[in-house]
Amino acid sequence: MTTVPEYFGSMVFDDRIMKARLPENVYRSLRKTMEENAPLDLSVANAVASAMKDWAVEQGATHFTHWFQPMTGVTAEKHDSFISPAPDGRVIMEFSGKELIKGEPDASSFPSGGLRATFEARGYTAWDPTSYAFIKDNTLYIPTAFCSYGGEALDKKTPLLRSMEALNKQAMRVLRLLGDTETTCVRTSVGPEQEYYLVDRELYNKRKDLIYTGRTLFGARPPKGQELDDHYFGTIKPRVAAYMADLDQELWKLGILAKTEHNEVAPAQHELAPIYTTTNIATDHNQLTMEIMQKVAAKHGLVCLLHEKPFAGVNGSGKHNNWSMSTDTGVNLLSPGEKPYENTRFLLFLCAVIQAVDDYQDLLRLSVATAGNDHRLGANEAPPAVVSIFLGDELTAILKAIESGEDYTAAEGAQMKLGVHALPRFPKDTTDRNRTSPFAFTGNKFEFRMLGSSNSIACANMMLNSAVAESLRQYADRLEGAADAPAEVQHILKDVIARHKRIIFNGNGYDAAWLKEAATRGLSNLPTTPDCMPRLLDEKNVAMLTAHKVFSVAELKSRCEIMLENYCKTVEIEALTMVDMARKEILPAVEAFASATAESAGKKKAMQPDLALSYETGLVSKLSVLTDRIAAGTDDLEQAMLTLTHDDVTAESVAVRDEILPRMRSLRAAADEAELMTAESYWPFPTYGALLFGVR
Repeated sequence: MTTVPEYFGSMVFDDRIMKARLPENVYRSLRKTMEENAPLDLSVANAVASAMKDWAVEQGATHFTHWFQPMTGVTAEKHDSFISPAPDGRVIMEFSGKELIKGEPDASSFPSGGLRATFEARGYTAWDPTSYAFIKDNTLYIPTAFCSYGGEALDKKTPLLRSMEALNKQAMRVLRLLGDTETTCVRTSVGPEQEYYLVDRELYNKRKDLIYTGRTLFGARPPKGQELDDHYFGTIKPRVAAYMADLDQELWKLGILAKTEHNEVAPAQHELAPIYTTTNIATDHNQLTMEIMQKVAAKHGLVCLLHEKPFAGVNGSGKHNNWSMSTDTGVNLLSPGEKPYENTRFLLFLCAVIQAVDDYQDLLRLSVATAGNDHRLGANEAPPAVVSIFLGDELTAILKAIESGEDYTAAEGAQMKLGVHALPRFPKDTTDRNRTSPFAFTGNKFEFRMLGSSNSIACANMMLNSAVAESLRQYADRLEGAADAPAEVQHILKDVIARHKRIIFNGNGYDAAWLKEAATRGLSNLPTTPDCMPRLLDEKNVAMLTAHKVFSVAELKSRCEIMLENYCKTVEIEALTMVDMARKEILPAVEAFASATAESAGKKKAMQPDLALSYETGLVSKLSVLTDRIAAGTDDLEQAMLTLTHDDVTAESVAVRDEILPRMRSLRAAADEAELMTAESYWPFPTYGALLFGVR
């Protein structure tokens, strides 16, 4: 039997394979490109391409593809075979450095936000040598960036890589000014915890809303949901355990560091957490993880739901983005050490994050904005739409002491005593965790908890990297102009704490009182996508993102338009699906049950005229009222859809929020009430009870 260490990464053209198969000079040159962003020579690319092709063919690959992440929210690929004609009429397997470095997919049908006309079809994919190629489905996948003929980024990877370069540049300036002469690179690392639902495929196939939109647009709450918290960390059902085992195996083959898996709070909800890795690789891995989750589910007769809110009344699914900064020498810049109050470097980088989150709270909010995530944020299962930072008691006290100029007395490390002699004592952490905070410090990293389950982590991390880079730039500028750098560091810390302490909140983020307090602090509350997405084009945001060369002005305008257009299309598809289900399924079902009940009452009355039949009469009366409400609500929703403007996407998004979503909620309320009164045998699709508890 093959062990995990033997097959882990077996489908990846990783450092082990490169070192074994590439000439030493080629390997060194490639590593320099990967680690120092040195230019890639075509001769090196040719040698890498040849070795990569030979290895891939040995593993059974017949095709290659440039794998990229356009603004559709999913990945894209175009497959080409390795075959080339040979003089004797046969074929040979070839793959050149030119084919490795550059691809040319048709870019006309991908979202561009007005960057290019539909007839301007040319686009380019460019190999990202910092992310390893891999084999999947007998195809060599080459991670790439995607740009237009004019050089504008049409994807999520390009600005992410730019943001990583921006942070590295400014972090290196600060480290040099602090006396660090050894570090040559600062990288951000991410570990994205992925939540998801598993439902039975047969039940899924009977619901148009799940098929078309990924979430249930109708559905009354079942008698039991998540009230008892008995599913959280509970025993994993055999069918789910088998799925998780297969999922681990497939992920491990691709070098994805899947580590932790467990049941989440809601019935049928689960979570997978990986070990941290470099941000752009973590982004690639998370996209792969979501794809493979769905493929493996199909093998087990299941469907993996990645929508942020597939079920009303129970928790939705998020993605916790654990983010940190580390040097190439192995130093975590967000690690406090044993005496954080004496760790100047840690405090300076900590303050850089605090300032970044406060200055650019709108960018962090809009980086996770989607129609699906709007349902989840602030729903007592996820942080509110107000961005704040949790630091815990110790760090908050340290910052308070720095601001006031007072001495800080370190808290003594306490031992946990559980009252049973046989149980071991262990050191207690100096601060608790806060799962209600959108941005929580958790020991040596920050956990950004606002991402939705289906989100690409690229968007959140490119904004976070860029904002922190801007804080560090300001610090480097001050230190370079200071006569006394150590004294200036203390001035910076005091200034930052005084100006940005409003963003620190260690309390309950789910409490309604916090929203009132946040308003008094001047923090922004942007509850929906139409509220926050236009803020991308605010002057301060455009200035910062263009100054660090993460985006051009044209790219920012295009992304704002793409995201608002995606919001509108998502909700409009949901509305059309509701109209279809209400007319073709729900109304006929409720009417059929009401008619059957009335017919039964008539037969009883014929047999015994003095029967009161109050149950049947009341039921038919209530169902008749509900069918009228459902029919009227369906017509009203359809009419509102017909009057939507398509000339201005910002205005359309506001109309979708204010005109379409309320009508959808009203129609659902009537249909869900009817479901509770209709015999289960008449209801046209599986109920919440069946979906949530149907996997055994």
